[in-house]
Amino acid sequence: MNQTLEPRTAARTPADVYDEQFVPALFRHWGPVLCDAADVRAGQRVLDVGCGSGALTLAAAERVGAGGHVVGLDPNPEMLAVARRKPTSIEWREGRSEELPFADASFDAVVSQFAMMFFEDPVGALREMQRVLQPGGRIAVAVCDAVENSPGYGALATLLDRLFGKRIGDAFRSPFAFGDAQRLRRICAEAGLADATITQRDGTVRFASIAALVSTERACVWTLGGLLDDAQFERLRSAAQSELRPFVDGDGRVAFSMPALVIGVGKH
Repeated sequence: MNQTLEPRTAARTPADVYDEQFVPALFRHWGPVLCDAADVRAGQRVLDVGCGSGALTLAAAERVGAGGHVVGLDPNPEMLAVARRKPTSIEWREGRSEELPFADASFDAVVSQFAMMFFEDPVGALREMQRVLQPGGRIAVAVCDAVENSPGYGALATLLDRLFGKRIGDAFRSPFAFGDAQRLRRICAEAGLADATITQRDGTVRFASIAALVSTERACVWTLGGLLDDAQFERLRSAAQSELRPFVDGDGRVAFSMPALVIGVGKH
């Protein structure tokens, strides 16, 4: 993974950066976890809602094998363009989680990985997932746990508060906003998923260096990308060297826990 974003980055879309940097650092290893939670098996039909560039979708396709069928749905055409470059038989569809373009009971399993916190209507999205799920199927949805439960990102959020003010720190915290089990239970109840369970599962963030971590956040248009200028990012990079030192090993690599909350529910 690139440790800095050189001028050539400007030619890439945010979706390219997401796939090249965020997926291996944060998201790829969650695919099998969500497939297990949804009991994805060979020969099934599986829908990945908010699939992004396809990290979870690819894991589901591997699990169902040649006899199954996997659909990845996302509202972002740039994400889908990156996904479609991958050699796979997955069906990629553009669409909104709140209006799934599928008939009732179309899928054996419905999964979603780190997308729900960006849905316009999470309650409506869960209702739609339940609608397209066959009786006996399962839904598994992962969201980031609270930033305070991820020590490296918690330290970075506090550093952003100190350097640039709470507005910037809270922008960085936005993907962690659903890291509250009670809030998720209320959302599930409103969506009619009375039997839903909320389970905390641990994961690990890994970057080649502190500089790689900061450079990746710089490229993220969903958090810090449009908020800090070059001089501010240089200030952040310098301050992060000491702030994130506790998470660096002898080879300069960064690793720390980033747990997720997983919603699991079956359809009777």
